[in-house]
Amino acid sequence: MDNSKKFDPNGVGIANGNIFGFPVEEQHADIVIIPVPWDATASYGKGTSDGPKAILDASTQLDFYHPQLPEAWNTQVFMTPISVEMKQINDQMCIDTVQYIGFLEEGGELDENSPFNEVLEKVNATSDLLKNNLKERAKKLLGEHKIVAVLGGEHSTPLGLMEALNDQGQPFGILQIDAHADLREAYEGFQQSHASIMYNVLQSCNNLEKLVQVGIRDIAHSEVQLSDSDPRVKTFYDWDLKKGQFEGQTWKEQVAMILNELPQRVYISFDIDGLLPSLCPNTGTPVVGGFELEQINYLFFQLVESGRKIIGFDLNEVAPGKEGDWDANVGARALWNLVCATEKSRKLNY
Repeated sequence: MDNSKKFDPNGVGIANGNIFGFPVEEQHADIVIIPVPWDATASYGKGTSDGPKAILDASTQLDFYHPQLPEAWNTQVFMTPISVEMKQINDQMCIDTVQYIGFLEEGGELDENSPFNEVLEKVNATSDLLKNNLKERAKKLLGEHKIVAVLGGEHSTPLGLMEALNDQGQPFGILQIDAHADLREAYEGFQQSHASIMYNVLQSCNNLEKLVQVGIRDIAHSEVQLSDSDPRVKTFYDWDLKKGQFEGQTWKEQVAMILNELPQRVYISFDIDGLLPSLCPNTGTPVVGGFELEQINYLFFQLVESGRKIIGFDLNEVAPGKEGDWDANVGARALWNLVCATEKSRKLNY
């Protein structure tokens, strides 16, 4: 990629290996996206490990005018190469975890002699290695004053980035868009399960001031108890938001309520299943209900307009289907809006 080449926003999309086909190299980037092709703990549908590649391929088909960001196509954003080795390790482990999860769903119980103990140990050890590698990579990029993002993969993938941000020693909040609370402890024995990401964040990030969850509509009783008992957690359930709208509340009013819960520095964690299932039919765990993409875009840009600072983000759980590229197309557009909101925040705050 040659930074001396000016991007033509009116031309044909160029598949040059970088996200959106932008002619940007890592050393010149303001925003660096790290793809993590991992979905070994996915407990329902597999395929999100293919999300980064599918989104990369779809990203050059977008048009790059953005009404909220003048000359958005000049954003200096770079996506690091997708690890072939990581994808191969993931695919091999998925064979084992599918068998293990099937065993549990049929009523099986682990004992000390179960062969599945080895599967758990391998997945947990690999998850820990991936998290630590991401954390060190993110720390290096943060030290270079770049904004770092993660593109999954399943929702367990960004923990290392969140911990790297936490280690900067400054208070921050998380805005989570999701159908699920992800507050389970070591779900199915996986210590870094996709269903445990926010539980793990609450345990490991001492500088986290507030976790604000939006759109939750599929949740376990234990997660409700944790949400109710931890003052750092504020959950806006999908059914409550819908009830408010049925009774006359506007989305603008609800967004103001959501933003009022957040501190000055905000990390965005976007699970694509927070959207209507028609927008992401192949995601790992789709749930009836949710948002139009434009509602979430409005929330993100209102966050920026409020003066808050986006310090990083992730986009997860995009899984391309066997036919067509609808999920990847929606995922690429969701990523583009995250990038534009972050770039607008960067110009205002950095």
